[in-house]
Amino acid sequence: MSEQNVDIWRREIREQFLQAKTDHPENFERRIDISWSNWGFGIEDLDDSCARLAAAGLSFIELHGNHYGDDLGYRVDATLSTLRRHGLEVSGVCGMYGVDNDFSSNRPIQQQEAIAYTRREAAFTRDVGGAYLLVVPGAVGRPDAYDTTEFHRSVQALRSVADIFTETGVKAAIEPIRAAEVSLVRSVADAVEYIEAVDHPGVQHINGDVYHMQSEEQNIPRAILEAGDRLVNLHLADSNRGALGNGSMDVDTMIMALYLIGQNTEGRFVTPEPLGPGAGPYPARNGRPDPASLDVLVHDTVSYFRAREEAVLSL
Repeated sequence: MSEQNVDIWRREIREQFLQAKTDHPENFERRIDISWSNWGFGIEDLDDSCARLAAAGLSFIELHGNHYGDDLGYRVDATLSTLRRHGLEVSGVCGMYGVDNDFSSNRPIQQQEAIAYTRREAAFTRDVGGAYLLVVPGAVGRPDAYDTTEFHRSVQALRSVADIFTETGVKAAIEPIRAAEVSLVRSVADAVEYIEAVDHPGVQHINGDVYHMQSEEQNIPRAILEAGDRLVNLHLADSNRGALGNGSMDVDTMIMALYLIGQNTEGRFVTPEPLGPGAGPYPARNGRPDPASLDVLVHDTVSYFRAREEAVLSL
């Protein structure tokens, strides 16, 4: 019986992985840094969230970009104090872009909100030691385009604030999101096209998300290879957007692809974000979570990823 295409792609990546491991074993000694995106924890106190992540053996957290105005969001000193108490560092900040702060909007006031929000979050990311800020070119939760010039408007608006990234040293990480949630930039190829259009040294990186990638990419591990050095962070969830190990996601081949692009180097991360299925998960950021369920979600995901990582590296 002939192989399915997915089996061919899996075999090809496995062969590349094994060859690279033989040729340069030193590149496979350091493990991938795991963070966790906490905005899915809703309005839970940051101290409680950090305690959960530390108990699961994590050293990094991706903070909710909750500076929606000057009087809102985490405060630097209090945040750093909480993180130190639990032995955590910030990987990056998850920027939250909706219809109210939309780079691609046909209403300049909403573009201005996106610009101002990005300035606040980039400064905060720098002050708490984060490596990247996730940036979305168009509003999440608005899958229908305003018009045919969204891409151009978004590029111009982001370029106008892009100096903040070189000034702060924070990487702008463009996130492709599935077509059910956004009207533009849905794949790695789209993100590369967008980055090249912005044409700014501060906007050079990608934040991938395997949940979106399973809808928009031909094959997730191959898309990881396509992203290459641009991939500063990868959001993780299983095929059902639940804990890793509870769906049909090919975690082993993803891990092989991640090692092939050097994701196990300092300053690059994988970050679970298992939010559950739905057309627009943003309401979760303002909800009240069930702590016991979150404890299980974090423990199961982290332990499964580490177990599969060791299994892959033992090949």
